Amino acid sequence: MGADRLLLLCLALALFAAAAAQRTNPPPRVVSVGALFTYDSTIGRAARLAIELAVDDVNADRAVLAGTTLNLISQDTNCSGFLGTIEALQLMEKNVVAVIGPQSSGIGHVISHVVNELHVPLLSFAATDPTLSASEYPYFLRSTISDYFEMHAVASIIDYYQWKEVTAIFVDDDYGRGGVSVLGDALGAKRARISHKAAIPPNSDTDLINDVLFRANMMESRVFVVHVNPDAGMRIFALANKLQMMGAGYVWIVTDWLAAVLDSSGAGDLKDMSYIQGLIVLRQHTPDSDAKKKFIAKWNNAANNRSIASGLNSYGFYAYDSVWVVARAINEYLNSGQQITFSADPRLHKSNRSTLRLSNLKIFDGGDQLLQQLLLTNMTGLTGLVQFNADRNLVRPAYDILNIGGTGSRLIGYWSNYSGLSVAAPEILYRKPPNTSTSAQQLHSVVWPGDTTTKPRGWVFPNNGQPLRVGVPNKPSFRELVSVGKGPDNVTGYSVDIFNAAIKLLPYPVPCQFITIGDGSKNPNYDDIISRIATNALDAAVGDFAIVRNRTKIAEFTQPYIEAGLVIVAPVRKANSNAWAFFKPFTLEMWCVTGTLFIFVGVVVWILEHRTNEEFRGSPRRQVLTIFWFSFSTMFFAHRQNTVSALGRFVLIIWLFVVLIINSSYTASLTSILTVQQLATGITGLDNLVASALPIGYPAGKFVRNYLIDELNIPESRLVPLSTVEEYANALNRGPKDGGVAAVVDEMPCVEIFLSTHCNFRIVGQEFTKEGWGFAFQRDSPLAADLSTAILQLSETGQLQRIHDEWLTDPTCGDDDSGLGAVRLGLGSFWGLFLLCALICVFALTVYFARVCWQYSRYSSSEPPGEPSDSAAAVTAATIAQIRPEKPKPTRLGSFKELIQFADTKEEEIKKVMKRRLSEKDTRGTGSAHSVSSA
Repeated sequence: MGADRLLLLCLALALFAAAAAQRTNPPPRVVSVGALFTYDSTIGRAARLAIELAVDDVNADRAVLAGTTLNLISQDTNCSGFLGTIEALQLMEKNVVAVIGPQSSGIGHVISHVVNELHVPLLSFAATDPTLSASEYPYFLRSTISDYFEMHAVASIIDYYQWKEVTAIFVDDDYGRGGVSVLGDALGAKRARISHKAAIPPNSDTDLINDVLFRANMMESRVFVVHVNPDAGMRIFALANKLQMMGAGYVWIVTDWLAAVLDSSGAGDLKDMSYIQGLIVLRQHTPDSDAKKKFIAKWNNAANNRSIASGLNSYGFYAYDSVWVVARAINEYLNSGQQITFSADPRLHKSNRSTLRLSNLKIFDGGDQLLQQLLLTNMTGLTGLVQFNADRNLVRPAYDILNIGGTGSRLIGYWSNYSGLSVAAPEILYRKPPNTSTSAQQLHSVVWPGDTTTKPRGWVFPNNGQPLRVGVPNKPSFRELVSVGKGPDNVTGYSVDIFNAAIKLLPYPVPCQFITIGDGSKNPNYDDIISRIATNALDAAVGDFAIVRNRTKIAEFTQPYIEAGLVIVAPVRKANSNAWAFFKPFTLEMWCVTGTLFIFVGVVVWILEHRTNEEFRGSPRRQVLTIFWFSFSTMFFAHRQNTVSALGRFVLIIWLFVVLIINSSYTASLTSILTVQQLATGITGLDNLVASALPIGYPAGKFVRNYLIDELNIPESRLVPLSTVEEYANALNRGPKDGGVAAVVDEMPCVEIFLSTHCNFRIVGQEFTKEGWGFAFQRDSPLAADLSTAILQLSETGQLQRIHDEWLTDPTCGDDDSGLGAVRLGLGSFWGLFLLCALICVFALTVYFARVCWQYSRYSSSEPPGEPSDSAAAVTAATIAQIRPEKPKPTRLGSFKELIQFADTKEEEIKKVMKRRLSEKDTRGTGSAHSVSSA
């Protein structure tokens, strides 16, 4: 009980001490907060009134800063970096605990260094430059959406419409450069790029802006992204209209500055609405709510009372929320028992030589704690959820996507960092799992400049007076593909005709200038020509350019207009026939094994049929002839002896199947040897070529050399470069022994041209690569995609085939290579079949001899015991004499010789003897019984 009283006493003392401390350190009556923005600006006019209304609402709310008045101190930066810096320093002299602003990203960079030293949090509602990072400026906090997200939204729109190149028009300051830098990265992630950067210096006059737009219009891209300041941006469209850049075929994507201008202007205030028809505009998304509607009504009433002609834009909402974020943070700061105090910075002191009052700048002692309270903000404002992530950005960045038309704008969709492009509001999608797949991205239809709903192509051929620089190889061989006349304009050939036909199908004119590369005496290096495209020395390359991996890394290729895999060409010759040609189908080893097997099968069948078949008996001479006659007559299925035993028939069936295979193979091989051409070098395909050590020819200058070395690991010493068709033929005719080559590796169309005039060569093996020929352009060139579509159109109409037939005639030589390289058949092709036949024969013999031994055992056991009587002996001798008149039957059957004699005896007679012996045994048994009975 005493302990409880002691505990209550301690608690009462603690409460008393807390109350005393609170009376000792009461909350301040006034807390000053600064505001930096340009009063007379599109954003400033909306933000100024919004900030003032927010301060009034905070001071009227007793739940926030109870007993403390929020004092607002505003400074006008006058759209000047220098004046803005001076105004910011003057603001810092007034002991503000936080600053709302600045409006300009450029001033934000400068002021952030000041607040870092003075520990005053800087909460900007309009500085969107993404380079204002938390790592460099720890006291900078952005209460609006960073341009990092806006540029990703722009990139998503460009990717949605499948444009690959854009022109960025931007103000050349921190704000403009920072946004365009992020745009380039975002486009790169979607395989697009900024092809031209049109930078407009700050405070540029009309002539300078006109020059920048004129140069941008000379480029091929017709997709313009405009990222400038609101107060000077409208001049761009007025000048672009004079340059006829606002018509059909153009695409204009404008960042949120234009939405701020449109929202701040009345319906009749904008005289330039006719200039901006069809534009796509982004605007920060703020969800609809009752609080937002009430604020809009309050702002409009206050604006009318104060005769403010400008309207409210989204930056006004972020400015209003920024005041509440600061007020709530100060409230939490004071409730935690912290005091608002300032201390002098010893590094800032008066100088006798300067009138600057740097010593008036004080360090806010509680700056770190207030910054932490700001970072912990979690509230719902006019702009939705206000909360900061680890990078100090708002957690749910989203944009409305507008399409300008008539006297206003139309909402065509949304973009959010959560689900990308959509036609549903972000706050609806936040309740669902994120889905950023390509199929989920959606936008409503757009009315583009020129009052058309057809999606613009996004680019045109540049009208800067320079024709397309097209490189063509000038080489001495295969002029059917590319032929260069006396002048660069006199270029013809299969590849050139296809290119010209495809260019004519484009919906816009493309002037071309052919530039020949090479001296015509040897093949130029094709990889070097493609490299010239990458270095901007050429715009395109036309010819027999294979689409291979290393080239696609530096150039953009069209759809292949012909398949052109690699093949092997080898020389062939007619087979020399002679009187002994019929021996050639089989090797000597094959002949010997086949003959041995014929005799072996004949012997096996004789053994199996000898005891049961009369046709396999007789004198020794007759039986030997029977074995040989039966063996070799089966080769023609003309054997006259019939087999009667089951084992004999089984062996014969298997053997006849083997004979059928041997006959068919012999006939096919002999026909091939006597009628078709033979390979002179023995090269029959890719594996054979790689495994050999013979020299290989290849077309000089093409990718074939690198492929043979890098992919097939063929030593470079084996490779021989060849340039002309004559060099191909000479090298193949000479062969490896006379300094030539065993084969030539080249692409199929070139080989077809070569074989059309050289009939003593053939393609061996199969095509071992699957590439094609295409036209090369600079990376991400829209011409590559348009030419691909044109090539497909040529193929569908049949014109592609007609051009092929005109230039690439079919080979006049026969192209049937089915008999090329016919070789003699060896034992390796048949050993499995022969082994199977031999095993079956051995199995049949084993069964046969087992059966004979079993019969012999029964025959031996059937002989009566003891010596037979004279009369019995006489009968036995007579019986054996009947069976084997030429060989008397021995008295005992226990030796190997007797077994052989038994096996040589007909099986039918053996059975008769065994039957008789059993009968005699029964007779003798009956006689003995009678004798015993008589006794």
